[in-house]
Amino acid sequence: MTHPSIVWFRHDLRLFDNPALCAAVETGRPIIALYILDEDSPGDWRAGSATRWWLHHSLTSLANSLKALGAPLILRRGRAEYIIENIVDQTNAKHVFWNRLYEPWSMRRDSFIKSELKLLGVTVQSFNGSLLFEPSDLRTKQGETYRVFTPFWRACLAADPPQKPLAAPKSLKAFSDVEGDKLEDWSLLPVKPDWAKNFNNIWRVGEAAAQESFKSFIKSRINNYKLNRDIMSKNGVSKLSPHLHFGEISARHIWWETISNKSDGAACFLRELGWREFCHHLLACAPQMPTEPLDKRFINFPWRQETASLHAWRRGQTGYPLVDAAMRELWQTGYIHNRSRMVAASFLVKHLLHDWRIGAEWFWDTLVDADLANNSGGWQWVSGCGADAAPYFRVFNPVIQGEKFDPDGLYVRQFIPELSKLDNRYIHRPWEAPAEVLQASGIELGKTYPFPIIDHKFARERALAAFATTRILDQEA
Repeated sequence: MTHPSIVWFRHDLRLFDNPALCAAVETGRPIIALYILDEDSPGDWRAGSATRWWLHHSLTSLANSLKALGAPLILRRGRAEYIIENIVDQTNAKHVFWNRLYEPWSMRRDSFIKSELKLLGVTVQSFNGSLLFEPSDLRTKQGETYRVFTPFWRACLAADPPQKPLAAPKSLKAFSDVEGDKLEDWSLLPVKPDWAKNFNNIWRVGEAAAQESFKSFIKSRINNYKLNRDIMSKNGVSKLSPHLHFGEISARHIWWETISNKSDGAACFLRELGWREFCHHLLACAPQMPTEPLDKRFINFPWRQETASLHAWRRGQTGYPLVDAAMRELWQTGYIHNRSRMVAASFLVKHLLHDWRIGAEWFWDTLVDADLANNSGGWQWVSGCGADAAPYFRVFNPVIQGEKFDPDGLYVRQFIPELSKLDNRYIHRPWEAPAEVLQASGIELGKTYPFPIIDHKFARERALAAFATTRILDQEA
């Protein structure tokens, strides 16, 4: 009996530059292309609703690509260790290949599976298929993980460059005696209500879509990325984050296609890729990052517990147009522009004093690019409690942010149609508009659009007092 090789797909749903797949092909053995929907091992970090929608379409795309090369994608649902052991026993497979994940639950699970398979005489090989550098390879002079981004990024640029991308296999020798689930039976897509009906008109999912999106960005937008990335109404960003999360495109492919471009825009874009890398390295060395502040002074921070303001924030009804546009963009598209994402997150944590973990949980369920490392790192940065965090006294003013980065109000008008007729002078501060302007614009504050749920000056002073108290208590201790 020919011993097949199992390629366990995870967050690497692509053929191009897939180290695990290439290594399996090099064995010359028939391949079992396997994807496991393991919803037990992640615990609280099982895929959120928006990412489940993306996963359905990404698996469909991958299955079609594999089928074209002669191999089916085998789908199984359950605990990964049981499923892999079952398939090994059924097929007498002697090799298992996968690309590494860096979430704490993934690392624990994968380590266990590797040790169990070795006891069965199965060779296991894992690869870095999602990052530029292996976290254990990039250390400070003291041998520690970097906790500040700028020296981390300098170290990335000074290190030996990432491996060049690997070509996709041209054909696959399939092992056919394995049955799988039907994707439709997994019920990953929303039904009642189908809140993702707009997603189909916004997103193209899969490896081919990721490559096309990247090529378009490189061709027409990357040189002006530094200038346009913060303007919400412009198509200035890459929107590659969900493709990167699911591994439809690799970070090192992006690196090698970008590094030769010496424009300020390309350098700025690569730096953002570096921030993704930074968050994953932090998570690998600090597995508590999704649930505990890296700055221990925040462990007993006096977060407020008040449901009305939280509900208003989630629904985009805070009375601050930029914040509300961001939260409505999230609900309607599964995505938030990076600048408005920071402003909306800051508003929840610093204006309303809600725990950053509540915001992280909401983003986890509603973002198509929800990534444990980026989501946790971003929220801790905004809150001031993470590595290389924003200063605690930096409280984004949503009015000023709107006037600076959405000067014509195009972003606000797109997602808050009830303000669409309001003059630019008041689009980010409708409560200051004269009564006759509001009436001419069809706006009745408190009815068609809310008054601000909190005064910015009051909120800022309250936040600074709370954050200062935390530091005073820390010094006294």
